[in-house]
Amino acid sequence: MNTDNCSISGETIDYGPCAFIDAYDPAAVFSSIDQFGRYAYASQPGIVQWNLARLAECLLPLMGADETETLAFAQDAIGSGFAARFAQAYEDGLRRKLGLATALEGDKALASALLDRMAENRADFTLVFRRLCAAADDPAADGPVRDLFVDPTAFDSWAVDWRSRLAVEGGEPGARAAAMRAHNPAVIPRNHRVEAALAAAVERDDLGPLQALAAALADPYADRATDDPDAAPPPTAAVPYRTFCGT
Repeated sequence: MNTDNCSISGETIDYGPCAFIDAYDPAAVFSSIDQFGRYAYASQPGIVQWNLARLAECLLPLMGADETETLAFAQDAIGSGFAARFAQAYEDGLRRKLGLATALEGDKALASALLDRMAENRADFTLVFRRLCAAADDPAADGPVRDLFVDPTAFDSWAVDWRSRLAVEGGEPGARAAAMRAHNPAVIPRNHRVEAALAAAVERDDLGPLQALAAALADPYADRATDDPDAAPPPTAAVPYRTFCGT
């Protein structure tokens, strides 16, 4: 997410090139020109804040005659205000992905522990959370999510704490899994699938792969067959992925 891709509505929009994370890595950088990781995945909240500060600098002359007062207002809104609101939204989003409907102390640490294990084990971001939906219903369904970790025991030790937290939460397992599936997509625009669709269109004038991918992305939360290529991680040959920009 570059600075010119951040809209005033809070959405991030990039015509291209862009990319989606496969194996979770907070230091992930896809652009070939971002040699120092300014726009790395974990750095993006800070970049949003930086973007807002630049916008505020342009608006300060229009915000009032008292420069000291308007500057203090902007600093409060973008400094502590943004940081607190982002942290809350981020934690709430992770709770929903983990099947937690209430907020308890320790939830952030629980989510962070999973993300740390995913990064250490190169586990697929999308598939870990999607497969947790089934595991929330039945511990016997842990196999598919465990298989995403280089060291499956890294998941096992975390899952003990997760299930203890789910027990505190209570509720019906079926309802919890259904709620989780509404927040954890089965399909994302996998970089290698996008590239294949573009290649087919450009090199063979074949729009079939592009249309099939668009159809899959129109319903990303629907369950998929285990052999569905749109719901599978990338082949080894497609990693690492790099994008190239002419600017």
